[in-house]
Amino acid sequence: MTTVQITLPDQLAQEAQRAGLLSSTQLERWLREQLKIQRVDELFSAMDRMAAIDQPAVMSPEEVAQEIATMRAERRAKSGA
Repeated sequence: MTTVQITLPDQLAQEAQRAGLLSSTQLERWLREQLKIQRVDELFSAMDRMAAIDQPAVMSPEEVAQEIATMRAERRAKSGA
């Protein structure tokens, strides 16, 4: 376990203490919720960045097969096979 010390204004600390918000259980719950929210926010941010990227047109299966054949031919040529 790690001990964390925080500095709060007296009035806020007193109110939080009275409300039971400064218990280890409550702080752990709050931190876990905040971490989950942050991860979800980061996921949506990444999705927004991905959506903003201009993607090439979708390749047909034939085009994919041709690219694979080209790549394999290049590998064979490099390896001398």
